Amino acid sequence: GRVDFLKDVPITEENANYLFEGYYSSALELMHALLAKRGYKVTNHVCVGFYIRDVQKDENLFRIFDDCRYKRNGLIYYGRKMDFDIAKAAIENAKRLIEQLKTLTK
Repeated sequence: GRVDFLKDVPITEENANYLFEGYYSSALELMHALLAKRGYKVTNHVCVGFYIRDVQKDENLFRIFDDCRYKRNGLIYYGRKMDFDIAKAAIENAKRLIEQLKTLTK
């Protein structure tokens, strides 16, 4: 439901970082669903990425996920706000990540 809500919100300089956080959270929820479905319980984002890289053997998807993870950590833990253009690109990457994860969870 979060993605359905987010897709109707226009991206502005004021909300771009928050929208990115929402898209990342959606991607992470999909990853946890995939991992649970396959019998894994992962409690940190780094190992979620390693699952993509080492078990799924998808280096490209891992790079997208890891870049999103890094940007999200900057926002959450260090209070770093992304410039508008970087935030827009990060949102697009998170959307791409979500679409690819949807195909894996089917």
